Amino acid sequence: MTSLSDLPIRDDLRGLSPYGAPQENVPIQLNVNENTHAIPEDVATDIVRALALAVMGVNRYPDREFTELRDALATYLGHGLTRDNIWAANGSNEVLQQTLQAFGGPGRSVLGFPPTYSMHSIIANATGTRWVTAQRDADYAISPETVVAAIQREQPDIVFLCSPNNPTGTALGLETIVAAYDAFDGILLVDEAYAEFAEGETALSLLEGRPRLLVSRTMSKAFAFAGARLGYLAADPAVTDALRLVRLPYHLSALTQAASVAALSHAPAMLAMVDDIKAQRDRIIAALPALGYTPLPSESNFVMFGGVADPNATFEALFEQGILIRDVGIPHHLRVSAGTEQETEIFLDALTSLVGHSTQPSPGSIGKIEG
Repeated sequence: MTSLSDLPIRDDLRGLSPYGAPQENVPIQLNVNENTHAIPEDVATDIVRALALAVMGVNRYPDREFTELRDALATYLGHGLTRDNIWAANGSNEVLQQTLQAFGGPGRSVLGFPPTYSMHSIIANATGTRWVTAQRDADYAISPETVVAAIQREQPDIVFLCSPNNPTGTALGLETIVAAYDAFDGILLVDEAYAEFAEGETALSLLEGRPRLLVSRTMSKAFAFAGARLGYLAADPAVTDALRLVRLPYHLSALTQAASVAALSHAPAMLAMVDDIKAQRDRIIAALPALGYTPLPSESNFVMFGGVADPNATFEALFEQGILIRDVGIPHHLRVSAGTEQETEIFLDALTSLVGHSTQPSPGSIGKIEG
């Protein structure tokens, strides 16, 4: 049987692994930071109507400039943004990929601060952009001094900052973002996939007068729209012009555009579930210390917690009970998404049942999944 190594794959891709989040059909799936709440029925009905109208025109290519969607996203974000400041693609991963296609590539580098979103390094490798890293501060934060020192040492062409950060849930202060921007003349991308769950001010407030600053977002998390695949960024209009150079023609389908515009028209209803998710997140954080675990402060829709003697064994033991969380590859840590009240109850009850009991995995279990 032919293996990947037998193919004439690019040398710089040999030995790499694809994104590894498990897809397992279990009752409680709390591993990829989805919004597990259902879309309100009236909103879903309106989205279906919009899709039905769009289907009537799918014999034609979609609006290449997705103008109505860009207007809707600009209205949602506020901060004086217009359609000229907005770009969108099939999930925030494609937005990041297009950014590296336009500003990275062979001979250029992108600086990241692990532990962080695993796709940052994967997309860098896929675009031939050298991935370089620097250490975070002891509490997983990044101070202005830390980010400036790393930029001065590595001299990157692009810097990726994630706020709140995945997998730690750590938010960045605006002073760190400003310090990073001022420290070099390259592209600074702030990944704000979880911004709706955070308490602090968004990097969108820093865009004016900073043409090299890009702020990426997604509808996958707070909007419960992961299956629709819509990511976007806000930046100077010159940046969106640069992304047009690398995007594929008609890269956003008419159906994606219609569904996203309809969802954005119901933004208050779609975001009404955010407070409940934050409440479940805080409930997890409050409950874990009594079980002997150490949760990290989080401004996202997930919690990373330490004090896990054997993360793989705990992961497997929960999986055997129909609960899927995430082993992110950090020693003695696991990550769990904040789900519904019922899902949180089931997770905490299962974790409680493991305390004082063996959590060794049984033969044939699916094993540790990193990412």
